[in-house]
Amino acid sequence: MAATPQLPPQVSPPQFALSPALPHQIGGAEVWAFPVLPDEGGPLLGPGADEASEALGVDLLAALDAVRGTGRAGEVTTVPVASVDRDDDVRLVLLVGVGDGSVTDFRRAGAAVARATKDRASVVTTLAAIAPDEGLGAFVVGAMLASFTFHWRSTGPRERPVARIVLADVSDDGADSELARAIALGGAGWRSRTLATVPANLKTPAWLADQAVEVGEAAGLEVTVWDGARLEAEGFGGILAVGGGSVNPPRLIRMDYAPPGASRRTPTVVLVGKGITFDSGGLDIKPSESMLTMKRDMSGGGAVIATMAALRDVDCPVRVIGLVPAAENSVSGSAMRPGDVITHFGGRTSEVNNTDAEGRLVLADAMAYAVSEIAPAAIVDIATLTGAMKVALGQWTGGYFANHEALAAQVESAAVASGENVWRMPLVKDYEERVTSKIADGDNAAGGAGAITAALFLQHFVGDVPWLHVDFASAAESPVDRHEWTAGPSGYGPRLLLAWLGTEDPLEGIA
Repeated sequence: MAATPQLPPQVSPPQFALSPALPHQIGGAEVWAFPVLPDEGGPLLGPGADEASEALGVDLLAALDAVRGTGRAGEVTTVPVASVDRDDDVRLVLLVGVGDGSVTDFRRAGAAVARATKDRASVVTTLAAIAPDEGLGAFVVGAMLASFTFHWRSTGPRERPVARIVLADVSDDGADSELARAIALGGAGWRSRTLATVPANLKTPAWLADQAVEVGEAAGLEVTVWDGARLEAEGFGGILAVGGGSVNPPRLIRMDYAPPGASRRTPTVVLVGKGITFDSGGLDIKPSESMLTMKRDMSGGGAVIATMAALRDVDCPVRVIGLVPAAENSVSGSAMRPGDVITHFGGRTSEVNNTDAEGRLVLADAMAYAVSEIAPAAIVDIATLTGAMKVALGQWTGGYFANHEALAAQVESAAVASGENVWRMPLVKDYEERVTSKIADGDNAAGGAGAITAALFLQHFVGDVPWLHVDFASAAESPVDRHEWTAGPSGYGPRLLLAWLGTEDPLEGIA
């Protein structure tokens, strides 16, 4: 038997600090960064730039004009500076565009600063000093996530994030709490992205469950893991069928969060995340090129684990239970076959007419369990479920379906706040006959309108509970570095969920 792979130590996100001083007053920084604001008469430089020009003996505005800088969001002009006859340590000045000054623009500016300062020791910047409400936090989240890197090299990572980012000229009393919340949001995105990027020769269902236990203990959560024997004893037929072809047996992960002072009357939200640690397609095997990204088919489960770990940091006021049905969809003599009928938790049956439509089978078990055993006020499931969603929405926007208008409105607002975009899709009743089997209760391979029919299949497992289904196969993989996204698995989801669950009343109009 092959030895268990050992993941090498990974890099950490930048550390952040606040200071009321301007960059030239703060010693030890290797890089200074100043905002550039578009203006009809030509771009303007923000706080501290004039003082920096004088201290450095460099006309920064002239340097910007020389390269025709515009100040558009994320545009970076680099100005190397010599250190002759100066006591400071600065070697580089960055002039960073903030566009129209929106929260999104500052998130992109943060990402631009992070990319321009990799392998540097420190940067001091006044960009956050002119940020709008929530803009400081957006800048921090952008800088954190654009710093992400993952490696499995014998020689270590090729590059490292800037070690420290000081937000200068910031003295607002609320900045400390905004910074702490932003670090929690960015950290959740980082964790989700890491989980999605780990290769499947390490990331088995058991390994994913171990990660949930580890982060749950650190976050003060109660974590329960079902092994194969317990799954069989309790009737989780969907999870067992999908995982039945693999030498790595499936798991069901449950993570429980309760806010301080919670009582029996505190309502509960259930999050369900698809945890397919590798998807070969099963006997309906995928083409080889379609398997290249399938180590991240557990991205929904990773998003739920990362969200659960950060709920306390965003002061979530409701109970939250995270469920991650984890399995590896493999090919073997024990794999589920086209035409098989499986019995889900609670008794509903599904005819398996496509073994590559496996995600809905494991989600169905977890959702049925939630309705039966938890009786939540709302259920939100999140999954890389259908290629059809990418056809519908392209690369950067997740799709969602909802059976409750207030829940849909909450998630729409969270998308705007978080920067993880969503677009509502319709639950078209005319397609219901496509998810009905001739011999079982449901058919997992309706075909046509694939994202919609997958949602209709899942809807049968929530009864009348307010429910929202996020299918982000469209946004699960970033082909290139773009703003806060780094090339590879995107880690999409935690910012969206935390922006919702961290509000004063996530269940307003729902429960």
